[in-house]
Amino acid sequence: MTKRNVLTIGSAMVDIITIIADHDVERVTLQNATTTFLLVEPGRKIEAESITIHVGGGAVNVGVSMRRQGANVDVLSKLGNDINAERIRAHFEREDLSPSQIIETNEVPTGSSVMIAAHDRDAAIYTQRGSNTCLTPADIGNCDMSQYDLVYVSPLSKASAACFPVAIAAARKAGCYTVATPGIRQITMRAPEVLSAMGQLDLTVMNMREAEALTPALMTHFGECPMPARASANATPGMPERLRKGMRLADEHIPLQWVMQSMLSTGLKRVALTDGGHGAYLCDGEHIHHCPVHDVQVMGTAGAGDAYCSTLAYGLFCGLEVGEAMMRAAVNAAGVVSHADTQTGLMSDDELATAVRSAPDLTVTSWPL
Repeated sequence: MTKRNVLTIGSAMVDIITIIADHDVERVTLQNATTTFLLVEPGRKIEAESITIHVGGGAVNVGVSMRRQGANVDVLSKLGNDINAERIRAHFEREDLSPSQIIETNEVPTGSSVMIAAHDRDAAIYTQRGSNTCLTPADIGNCDMSQYDLVYVSPLSKASAACFPVAIAAARKAGCYTVATPGIRQITMRAPEVLSAMGQLDLTVMNMREAEALTPALMTHFGECPMPARASANATPGMPERLRKGMRLADEHIPLQWVMQSMLSTGLKRVALTDGGHGAYLCDGEHIHHCPVHDVQVMGTAGAGDAYCSTLAYGLFCGLEVGEAMMRAAVNAAGVVSHADTQTGLMSDDELATAVRSAPDLTVTSWPL
């Protein structure tokens, strides 16, 4: 791919990852609530299989992903003035990310997290967001976005969420290919703001939980959606269950097609929804495309979303066909979940192309709207 100039906006974190043997942590699942908990005995010292320290955060994960694919990457994030900030800066040097847009504050520490992974390796995460909550609209305004070809706005924490519409408007005004992945808190607390900004995006990517959280706002904005008389009324052979049954909201099933078309009606160019182990969907206004996951042994799920979204966004931006971009995103996400941290498994452009050719389980299927 041709090298492009990219700006990622969002969080930078230091992650402490602890892996504990299954037999040392009890797992309890509530069948009716479909919720699982890890139970640790109070006062007991537990031997960990490993404790490692890594650099992560949405903006950094996305930046490393796109840099390995060939982009020139600046990261706009806020750090504290502490040893974790030094660790992040050193990581930028190792990964060849530009720190020119990094801002420092003495008010709060650099963001950090502790991940506890056991059983299915879907880690419980304790986080202190710290400086990631302090990004301001003025910080965004001080950045000249005309120097970038692509601007990617990752989830923003707490007060930093006020930067979301400002960043998107600035990127669009500068003529950048603009991508955003608003997080669950932004969608829950600022849904009208998210919808208002959505029409300026070339691509947005959400997981199903985030899409479900946005659906009530879509219904309010565009009117009640049609409920399917039967879950399988419009099914065709080979259609995934999510397309047949839709998303469950309260006691109803909301057609996925309606949700994605409603997002596009804001002026959004493309929307992608990830569905965990069931793959991902992309709607471009004419078709809904589905790509399954690439099966690997899961060592950790943190960072999989960043890997998928960044790879899909960069592929589409560089002109790849939808199917190729989705398959590259799937194999890069699989590479990340093959490791405990969020970046070790990220692949280069050549590695992605090779991995797709070597993945017979990946086939993108499309259905007309």
